[in-house]
Amino acid sequence: MKPAHTPEIWFVTGSQNLYGPETLRQVAAHAQTVAAALDADPGLPCRVVYKPTVTTPEEIRKVCIDASASPACAGLITWMHTFSPAKMWISGLTQLTKPICHLHTQFNRDIPWGEIDMDFMNLNQSAHGGREYGHILTRLRIPREVVVGHWEDPAVRGHLGAWAAVAVGWQEMRNLKVVRFGDNMRYVAVTDGDKVEAERVFGVQVNTHAMGDLVAVVNDQSDAAVDTLCAEYADSYTVVPELLKGGDRHASLREAARIELGIRAFMECGGYGAFVDCFEDLHGLPQLPGIASQRLMADGYGFGPEGDWKHAALVRVMKVMGAGKPGGTSFMEDYTYHFDPSGPRCLGSHMLEICPSIAAGKPRCEIHPLGIGGKGDPVRLVFDGQTGPAINASLVDLGNRFRLLVNAVESVSITEPMPKLPVARVLWDAKPDLQTAAAAWILAGGAHHTCFSLSVSAEQMESFAEMAGIECVLIDESTDLRALKRDLRVGETYYGLRGL
Repeated sequence: MKPAHTPEIWFVTGSQNLYGPETLRQVAAHAQTVAAALDADPGLPCRVVYKPTVTTPEEIRKVCIDASASPACAGLITWMHTFSPAKMWISGLTQLTKPICHLHTQFNRDIPWGEIDMDFMNLNQSAHGGREYGHILTRLRIPREVVVGHWEDPAVRGHLGAWAAVAVGWQEMRNLKVVRFGDNMRYVAVTDGDKVEAERVFGVQVNTHAMGDLVAVVNDQSDAAVDTLCAEYADSYTVVPELLKGGDRHASLREAARIELGIRAFMECGGYGAFVDCFEDLHGLPQLPGIASQRLMADGYGFGPEGDWKHAALVRVMKVMGAGKPGGTSFMEDYTYHFDPSGPRCLGSHMLEICPSIAAGKPRCEIHPLGIGGKGDPVRLVFDGQTGPAINASLVDLGNRFRLLVNAVESVSITEPMPKLPVARVLWDAKPDLQTAAAAWILAGGAHHTCFSLSVSAEQMESFAEMAGIECVLIDESTDLRALKRDLRVGETYYGLRGL
């Protein structure tokens, strides 16, 4: 699934008319060079669009209003090439609704020791121009990313690219529509939440359609389209013989394909970027959408089972943030622990719905009884997950605010066979260790559902929380439970007061 608009980051350079036209021409030339270089850098996930130098309150206000109104603009990279008096920025910044990255750089990397004069000093004043600009952002309580270093430095480019990916993800969240097929799993607390407040805070729309609305679209899919999709299954996965054409269970594969086609058509028609279902509410469908959910996630859609719309939205946003990066992103659930003293670990899985974007090899397409829900045996993809640094992220509603939890993990190889567990699965070491991480997660009120990603970093999720203005609790190598409890009490006060 692609965003409705090709995202852009606007490159805005600040200066003032005090320096005269010649200096301002040099400022503009330098800014165009930097913007063009960033735009051409494959590490940045979107266009970087140069905007003319702003030197007056009116020019600043206009570019901020234009950026806020543009559906393509995901955020601003701002650079103070010279000194730009900060009072000029107040009117524009207070009307800006897009995220800001403050690039604290200068055009030249090195001081030209033998040639430096006052003309050079007047032109290259980022060192204190950026401090003036930073002061007003702090005084206005405007969150932003600060990137310091030379614009040609790969580390600086990498930081800018990571922030830009978050800005594009935040833009997606602001325009995201999630469809709920049915309601939440009965008696479960964490999968529900305040959908009105979610739309106020994040912009995401969450609305329900009855299963009958979906079933009508599923039943309308043609046999020819089902044939084509079944052939795609056979080409893409190792399909067990009983599901292949002529096999005893081929009709079940066709049912699964028809469900996938129907959900996809419903989503495309309604402009939805994510969906949820619940095994307790599947009237009219012959089987739980297993392979359908997995493949739709692989195509970029968000998904949450048991009516979990918050994690469906988060999966979609993290997929946008991680687009083009190695690894993948999937809905996930902490399923069971391995408490071996030599290496405690957690096995992540779900009944069916783990995205094959995180698969270590070619998935197997299989059919097995589900044992829950009272429906026919569902078709699903079975695989082990990739290895490497990853995160688990969870978005929860605490009643007076939202909290984002992020746990850094290391996904590891599954060395023991599990022939009786016919689901996709991932094994990880939680940081700093399983006991501390699980205790911290529980103390912070984290959900049993998460978004698992090998392509999105914990730092990016912190940036996302800042853009949204919500609390972020990071559990990583440095987590100490005593300090975490203190931080949670501070967060309860700070974010609780903000929500009043």
